[in-house]
Amino acid sequence: MTNHRGRAATALAGLVATATVGLAVPAAAQPKASPLQTSLHTSKVALLTGPGSINETDVRYRVRGTDLGIMWSDQRGNLLTAFGDTFGANWTGSGSGAGTTSPARQDWRSNTLARSGDQDPSHGLAFDFVTDRPGHAKELVPSLKRDNDEVSTIPTGGVNLDGRDYLAYMSVRHFGPSGGKWITNYSAVACSDDGGQTWVSAPETRRPNTTAFDDHFQMISYATRDGFVYVFGTPNGRFGSAYLARVPERQLLDQTAYQYWTGASWQRGSSTIAAPIMPGPVGELSVRYDPALGSWLTTYLDESRHAIVLRLAPQPTGPWSPEIQLATAGTYPSLYGGFQHPASHGTDIYFTMTQFSQYNVSLMHARLPRNVLDVLPGTVPAVPVGG
Repeated sequence: MTNHRGRAATALAGLVATATVGLAVPAAAQPKASPLQTSLHTSKVALLTGPGSINETDVRYRVRGTDLGIMWSDQRGNLLTAFGDTFGANWTGSGSGAGTTSPARQDWRSNTLARSGDQDPSHGLAFDFVTDRPGHAKELVPSLKRDNDEVSTIPTGGVNLDGRDYLAYMSVRHFGPSGGKWITNYSAVACSDDGGQTWVSAPETRRPNTTAFDDHFQMISYATRDGFVYVFGTPNGRFGSAYLARVPERQLLDQTAYQYWTGASWQRGSSTIAAPIMPGPVGELSVRYDPALGSWLTTYLDESRHAIVLRLAPQPTGPWSPEIQLATAGTYPSLYGGFQHPASHGTDIYFTMTQFSQYNVSLMHARLPRNVLDVLPGTVPAVPVGG
């Protein structure tokens, strides 16, 4: 993504710091600090992309710089990982080069995808990029690469259903002058029936942004359970609240089949009826259900803290626990992302993290304390998730 998108503010004092810096949010929206902060241990497992990475992507696929790393499993035993703005041989390093020079000179691709049969994240993640020619990572969903029109088409979530892969993405119109702010034209879904080699955008899935640029589902993350796809959405940028919809797995592309969580029940209709399930600032959600914990887990960037945080809930509708900080800019300057690895299990959380200063992706590991469920709120929603 663009250099404005990943810009970090002053580093925080340490991993357990809870002071708010940068853009403040109202006191009522500030989650209370988790009592588990001092029990966390987070470490970098491996650098996944760029020069010096375990995958040697600069040499093997002309990927010198990239970000995000959104992961999901398919039905072939593969792990798919989607990346954002990707740059090749003439990229000069230190931040994204999106829009600064010609796309051809930087070998700018708005999105790329890697596949892996490696199911053990404890030693890293070995993968191969989908290519359009030998030794060159392929752009999946093209973009105009024109500021104030369509700068890029950036992945936000992925899921595999009945052998078909679905990639949620946003069409970015313009990146703002400060970190975490940008505006989108629309969000949409692209599909692949050949393991991610070729993708076709589904026009019926386009969600145009509002004239106020505050549509609730411009950035979408997926999670599946009990025959439903749970669709977690945020507005463009990193400062909005999180919203929730659900749809039967076989109807993911049919927007008329979506039900939105209103705060009291599931209802069909316009996405404007959705009520926030988590107050902002919520940036780049990643959500999954963990059977070992019997809990839903979400990770995201809290831009006000400059920290990747974790929250837990008994249901996707909530109530969500206080934020547990997994990593902060004090230890990992200019961090963002925080996308969970599907092989995370119980108290072992693996996630991808980008550092804008390096503009490449690392795999991280956080070990939660055994009493992590103690932070779960005691109230369960009156309407069950399957109701």
